[in-house]
Amino acid sequence: MSPRYSLMGRAAIAHPVFLTVFSLLTSFAPKLYAQQSAPKVEVLEMKANELRQWSNFSGRITAVERVDVRPLVSGRIEQVMFSDGELVEKGQLLFVIDPRPFEAAVKQAEASLATAKARARLTGQDLQRSQELLGNKLISQSRFDESLTADDVAKAAILQAESQLLNAKLDLEYAHVVAPIAGRVGRAELTAGNIVGAGANAPLLTTIVDHTRVYADFRVDEQTYLHLAASGSESNTMPVTLSFGDGAQASGDGTLKGKLYAFDNQLDSNSGTIRARAIFPNESGRLVPGMFANVRIGSASKRAEYVIPERAIGTNQDRKFVYVVDANNTVQYREVKLGDQIRGQRVVREGLNSGDRVVVGGLSRVRPQSTVDPVPVDNAAELAANLQ
Repeated sequence: MSPRYSLMGRAAIAHPVFLTVFSLLTSFAPKLYAQQSAPKVEVLEMKANELRQWSNFSGRITAVERVDVRPLVSGRIEQVMFSDGELVEKGQLLFVIDPRPFEAAVKQAEASLATAKARARLTGQDLQRSQELLGNKLISQSRFDESLTADDVAKAAILQAESQLLNAKLDLEYAHVVAPIAGRVGRAELTAGNIVGAGANAPLLTTIVDHTRVYADFRVDEQTYLHLAASGSESNTMPVTLSFGDGAQASGDGTLKGKLYAFDNQLDSNSGTIRARAIFPNESGRLVPGMFANVRIGSASKRAEYVIPERAIGTNQDRKFVYVVDANNTVQYREVKLGDQIRGQRVVREGLNSGDRVVVGGLSRVRPQSTVDPVPVDNAAELAANLQ
């Protein structure tokens, strides 16, 4: 470069106007650089939420009412009067066992009763005559006693014939197998033409289960049982919900609500659990016995809790922490103690206060004491969906 241009360059730099511009740029450069380099992160402002404490259990659906239909008389099945899986009413005819032998037994019992009544009339008349003759001293006391005994035997024969007729009619009634309860009937285990017998080894004809309500049987650990039992009269106010094994809700309206029904009368010392049972409506008939179910029981009352998403929580060896943005938009490391886990959300017992801004998004771009550009987020909809 020539000396002339070198001198002109130095003069230009030394000019007061250039010095002023250079000074301004130098003073604002760090601030502009800091603003451009500060990463955007999502922050959630802490607000206390009124929450229930929920406990989750695995169980099985069982029937409130279930009946094994078996024959009470022997004979040949003539008709099957239902379709497999049909909804039946109490008293509805299901099977017809050949009724002709029982009809004949009824007629025979009726004839025996008529004979007994005729004999009783005769012995009654004979007793009346013997009593008159005894009064006139025309027969002996022993002859009168014979007439009296004959009359008593005839009356007893009537009672015996009546009981035989009752049994015959009962057998005829049992030949028409009806549904003892209303519900959904299973398949016919035996079809028309099969011979069935009565008694302890009677074959199974079909089963009926009540489809309007079901039990959910599950086991509760000792600590949870003590907590629930301590609620006492408040147990009726504990919300109980049911979902299927794949996580789907048990009804189309979002949840199937029931109530806590009963606990068993003793604790299993081997597992440290006690059997429990909740009852749920099942008008749609969608729930069937044997189905796997997830049961959730909520506490009777609510309490104020801070809740954050699981993604906002970090782990440092055995400690849990979150990043909090202070008033100067500086990231602060904060240790926390956690509570219940509720479907992607976590209750924070200690470490956070109302108004704290917790980083919930963009965690990979922040470090303690770094400056960030916080973007507030609202998790009200997420809480409403997960913390019912």
